[in-house]
Amino acid sequence: MTNPVSRDAVRAADERIAAHIRRTPVFDLPASAARHAFDIDNPVNLKLELFQHAGSFKPRGAFNTLLSEATPAAGVAAASGGNHGAAVAYVAKTLGVKARIFVPEIASPAKIAAIRSFGADIVVGGARYADAQEACDLHVAETGALRVHPFAAEATITGQGTVGCEWERQAPGLDTVLVAVGGGGLIAGIASWWHGSPVKVVGVEPEGSRALHAALAAGGPVDVPVESVAADSLGARNVGALVYGICREAVDHVVLVPDAAITAAQRLLWRDWRIATEPGGATALAALLSGAYRPEGGERIGVLVCGGNVDLSTLAAIAAAQ
Repeated sequence: MTNPVSRDAVRAADERIAAHIRRTPVFDLPASAARHAFDIDNPVNLKLELFQHAGSFKPRGAFNTLLSEATPAAGVAAASGGNHGAAVAYVAKTLGVKARIFVPEIASPAKIAAIRSFGADIVVGGARYADAQEACDLHVAETGALRVHPFAAEATITGQGTVGCEWERQAPGLDTVLVAVGGGGLIAGIASWWHGSPVKVVGVEPEGSRALHAALAAGGPVDVPVESVAADSLGARNVGALVYGICREAVDHVVLVPDAAITAAQRLLWRDWRIATEPGGATALAALLSGAYRPEGGERIGVLVCGGNVDLSTLAAIAAAQ
């Protein structure tokens, strides 16, 4: 397929949403820190997108969607494990439109509280994300609300691609970037930005939630079981045709990491740099920590830390564990 998300489209989205988002910082790890943490001698650059509004990268795609399309009287609706819902709620509040968010029962209390704090109507029900999506689709069909899809929509993917556009300005010269994958909208956008360039985009998924890895292996989107500590943010059952088509062409490959490595990455980020992340936010770093991705000599690595909506009592327990 021809990628519908071009660099020009991402650049235009970057300009469209610039007044509404934060330019999140990057952080270079000293060689000694990378050697100590990951047993590598490569320079590592962290892109701290967890400091975005609502605690994740998600407002980029939501702002791009709402600023690109007319909003009906019924407002907007979204299904979410938490981060996308919080982002849509924040964006809707910022732009003065009403929002209804559908979340599964596995959504964390911290994320549900974030959604409520932005004034959206919230509906909790269904065991998994797919159940929330079905309820959202029914609501859209009945009311005419604008559905803001978390990953399988061109406007969403293009908005998420602005992470790559911004990152390239801040840290030129990266060779490889590691990006956590749930539904795949984030990596599809970032890979679209760097497609055709020397920069290699590598996906990182939990072993128990591997929708993109399975799709690439099968030659098309397939349903996968979801069971991971990161399921509330990386728990999509199927990436869909749009994400698959983009990633097949633009993503170098996908690696898998165990839940233990994700938790260890959360612990490392807090212990060494006082960065509080949710499991999904630490998943890309887990690829270096576990050895799932081993860079070549001199390879310059970028790691996206994409979400910080963690329950602090949970993080405290992780930090205290050995």
